Amino acid sequence: MKLLTFRKGDVRKVGLFLDGEILDLPKAYLAVYDAYEAPEFLYDMRKLIAVGRPALDVVDYLARRAPAEARLGAKEITWDPPVPNPEKIFAVAVNYKAHGAETGMEPPERPYFFPKFPNALVGHEQPIVKHRVVQKMDWEVELVVVMGKAGKYIPPEKALDYVFGYAVGVDVSMRDWQNPDEKTARQYGKNWIWGKSMDTAAPVGPYIVTKDEVTDPNRLGLRLWVNGNLEQVGNTSELIFNVQQLIHWASQGITLKPGDMIFTGTPPGVGWAKGKFLKGGDVVEAEVEKIGVLRNYVVEEQ
Repeated sequence: MKLLTFRKGDVRKVGLFLDGEILDLPKAYLAVYDAYEAPEFLYDMRKLIAVGRPALDVVDYLARRAPAEARLGAKEITWDPPVPNPEKIFAVAVNYKAHGAETGMEPPERPYFFPKFPNALVGHEQPIVKHRVVQKMDWEVELVVVMGKAGKYIPPEKALDYVFGYAVGVDVSMRDWQNPDEKTARQYGKNWIWGKSMDTAAPVGPYIVTKDEVTDPNRLGLRLWVNGNLEQVGNTSELIFNVQQLIHWASQGITLKPGDMIFTGTPPGVGWAKGKFLKGGDVVEAEVEKIGVLRNYVVEEQ
């Protein structure tokens, strides 16, 4: 299944991407069940993920029975991030050796996580804002893991049991804020908050592909284009710490919850290594094999 969060007007709903169209799940539920109201989980992806298999069974039933009028064109909706309100977003630094080499950074002995905040989330076909205080805004295509159930101290061999699905993500990075002057960096390290969590710095989407459609998350191709020019190419088989290991480490002393996200790292080809950065008018397209293409438009903050 390909599940998304969308808005048409002021109402936020969960939808199903089906044959190039969007099935409005609450509207389909009202029609199929002749009901006055739809369950809350059809309006809130986190709740749907928490309900789990019974909710997916309802979605599957609606997909087979819903009338045509419950379908919308992809251009009729506003795409929100698939999970607009996660409790936690993890991202990991230098998880591809080739990316470490191009940035001059040695891979860590265990995953080095930093946070991205929910304010940074933005959906498919939505703008990435180049804030007026930013000069060097960069791109990083990533596979995003969406957690399906709560877990702590999760062993690697059971880690995929806790996954709900996968999405495409772009870790937008403000390099001039992320990398402070030498003295500050030596005393305090990188500026992860400003460098990674300004508004719209975490495009995710276009939807979540449920894990039953992805046989092996550690064998997926990744690509990213800027204005049609291919900038990044990689494969999750090149991850230093694979998906299972990332889940294991992220859950050490921290309870992962349904809807939490893990950005798994980026392959080589970032703008920083080439002296190229995003500007207003640029179109960023990020692709993960078997999942889809996430498209966003860079706009200059006025």
